[in-house]
Amino acid sequence: MTINRICVCGAGTMGSGIAQVAATAGFSTLLYELNENVLTQARDQLQRQLERLESKGKLQTGEAAVIFNRIHFTGGLSECIADVFIEAIIEKPEPKAALFNTLIKQNSETAIFATNTSSLSVSAIAEATLAPSKVAGMHFFNPAPLMKLVEIVQGTQTAPEVAATLTDLTRRMGKTPVRCKDRPGFIVNRVARPYYTEALRLVEEGHADPATLDQLLEGLGFRLGPFRLMDLIGHDVNYAVSSSVYEQLGRPERLRPSYIQEALVKKGELGQKTGKGFYHYQSEK
Repeated sequence: MTINRICVCGAGTMGSGIAQVAATAGFSTLLYELNENVLTQARDQLQRQLERLESKGKLQTGEAAVIFNRIHFTGGLSECIADVFIEAIIEKPEPKAALFNTLIKQNSETAIFATNTSSLSVSAIAEATLAPSKVAGMHFFNPAPLMKLVEIVQGTQTAPEVAATLTDLTRRMGKTPVRCKDRPGFIVNRVARPYYTEALRLVEEGHADPATLDQLLEGLGFRLGPFRLMDLIGHDVNYAVSSSVYEQLGRPERLRPSYIQEALVKKGELGQKTGKGFYHYQSEK
């Protein structure tokens, strides 16, 4: 199918990052967000980020403005008319399915609906919609503009041509698509759980502190140690994924979520985005 316009729903860190990726790839992009303050913040941050890339020579002179102008920011759901929708809203299946159903009713029969969920069942979300064959997973990783991998998740009712279209779209966005089936944690989050949970368990048991473990693992070749990586992802997101995979796999002890990370979430110390997690961060000026 011909893709002219992409609509990203949700203007948080992940949603705004996906919108930047889409606009940079040349697509007319809608960024929808119901919360006006979040939408304004996303607009300002995207403009600053693009200007910063241009000042560093990573974009050609004048390119930042061209990319930014491809993005239309809206708080009106009725304006969301597009060929492909990528939702990055709250990590709960009911609101995701409800959003898709509203969009399905006001868009063409050929429109495709992709969820950026990192751990929820794509099949369950799709089955709660009016067009389950048009729903698939398109899981970007944080930060979306930098991370190359995108998991294309095919639910039990996802039409093969939908998965194929999203795979091609991922390549056009300059990313590397990996096709996978709808399983708990998909591929990356399933494999990554022990990296986080075992590191957290060592801290829980008093064997080492986060900085030491990060230093050791980075010294072995990991680009980021588990604690720096959890701070980057956000503890709210990371803990939710750990909890979801743990529940879906029948609560194996080896994947039990950490009470240390749960405590950080309850305190609102979510990592880089709040200025504090396992480490302290200066706020962006």
